[in-house]
Amino acid sequence: MSEAKRPWGGPEWLIVIGAGIFIFVLGLSAAWEADIRWLHFFQAWMYIAAIWLGLRKSRWGYFVGIAAAGTWDYMSVFVNTFFMSGLHHLASWVRTGHLAQPDQLLAIPAWGSNLIMIIGCTWGYLRLRDKRPSDLLRFAAAFASTTIFFAAAMAIFQPRYLPQIRGMLHPRWPRW
Repeated sequence: MSEAKRPWGGPEWLIVIGAGIFIFVLGLSAAWEADIRWLHFFQAWMYIAAIWLGLRKSRWGYFVGIAAAGTWDYMSVFVNTFFMSGLHHLASWVRTGHLAQPDQLLAIPAWGSNLIMIIGCTWGYLRLRDKRPSDLLRFAAAFASTTIFFAAAMAIFQPRYLPQIRGMLHPRWPRW
C-alpha cells in the first residue's frame, strides 16, 4: 500500500487534533479581541494547509506544520510573554479562585496544541520512506515562507506585533 493511500494513523490524528484545537483557540481569541480577527483568520490558513497536505502525507505539509507551530510556540515562550502569562493566570486562579483575565488562559491550549502538531508532523515525516538530503532545504523554504506569510499578515492587519518577528532573532529566556 502506498504512503498516500495508507489510512489515518497516529501522525494524522495528531496533526488534525493539534491544528484543530489551535484554530479553535484562534477563533475564541478573535471573539474576545476584535482587532486581531483578520490576523487570526490568515494565521489559521497555515494550519489548514498543514492539515490538508499532512493528510496527503506530503513532506511539505509536515514542514509547514512544524514551521508554523514551532514558530508560534517558540515566540510565545522566548519572544513574548503570552504563554507565561497564561500559566501565571492559571496559577492565580487555582490559588485564589478568581480568574481576572480568562482570555489569557487561551495561551495554554494554544501552546499545547502547537506542540501536538509538531509531534504529529515530525512523526509523519519520519514515517516517509523516501527521505532525501534535499529535505533540509525544503524545510528551510517552508520555514521561510510561513514566517514571511505570518509577518506579512502582521504587517497588514496588526503592525504592532511586527517587532516580535525581529525578536525571534534575539530571544530572551522565559521569566518564571
